[in-house]
Amino acid sequence: MVTELVAHVREAFGWDADIVVSAGPRGALGQIWRLEVGPARYALKEIFGEPPSEALIEAELAFARRAAEAGVRLPASHPDREGRHLLSAPGGTWLRLYDWVDLRPVDLAARATPRELGALLARLHRCAPAATAEADGGPPAAWYHQVPAEHEWQTDAAWAGRLADRVATLPELCAAVAPADPADLIVCHRDLHPENVLADPAGTLVVVDWDNLGPAAPGRELAGALFDWFCDGPDADLDAMRAMYEAYVRAGGPGRITEPADFSMLLASRLNFLLVQTRIALDPTAEPRHREWAEREIDEALRILPTPRQLADVLALTASH
Repeated sequence: MVTELVAHVREAFGWDADIVVSAGPRGALGQIWRLEVGPARYALKEIFGEPPSEALIEAELAFARRAAEAGVRLPASHPDREGRHLLSAPGGTWLRLYDWVDLRPVDLAARATPRELGALLARLHRCAPAATAEADGGPPAAWYHQVPAEHEWQTDAAWAGRLADRVATLPELCAAVAPADPADLIVCHRDLHPENVLADPAGTLVVVDWDNLGPAAPGRELAGALFDWFCDGPDADLDAMRAMYEAYVRAGGPGRITEPADFSMLLASRLNFLLVQTRIALDPTAEPRHREWAEREIDEALRILPTPRQLADVLALTASH
């Protein structure tokens, strides 16, 4: 399959040099391949499932330009010889090509990390235009403000007991989940977890994987980022959360966390992601590699789902700003 992908990409981009390919990271929606094409290096993203629409790609490219002008570092997207940023591929997947950047995980133990993350998110939010609709013109995606109904959860697998325990906490967690005020919506990345904000060899933060870009309230994206970065299961680093939040405010970020509804994006996206992974894990027709990956994601998603007490603690630390 990899050989077919390389041959397909070689033709699409008109490459004559030898190509060396190796596997990079994979996520829920795609696999990254590292391509060495002569002296050049690229990241080839193989997209599983439905591809991004042309409108979404155009919106991503436009916002990426604004972000780069604002000082945010991100890998450039490359069109093929026909100007396409999205290519169909053998096997029914889809491809996009980016610059390869040598990246490593951000050092969460470093004292400066929360401040750097807060300033980065403020920079993204300051340069973002208002957006009351998805790139294709539809309403803001329910994924970010609507949680699964209780009857949608299946509890007949190895992780059934843990899932049932967490489902029991959902009514309290989800009581305030609701759509944001349209007047508050701007274009947001909507997936700023530690696998999508990495450090280059000089330590500069680099934002990758813009496929989920769309409208969100900045305070809600900020709330999600605090938990993505500094709450690993029962262990919430409230000092780091406070430092990140204060740095965001100092840097002119427009979002604030003032009420339980500001956790809507955090809770809805995590619960919807968990539901999708349970369905993949239980689907006998899914490819084994996807079922195995889903099983690992379920374990992590159950571990990091916030508790009502953690949400209350974060509200308390943001109350003075």
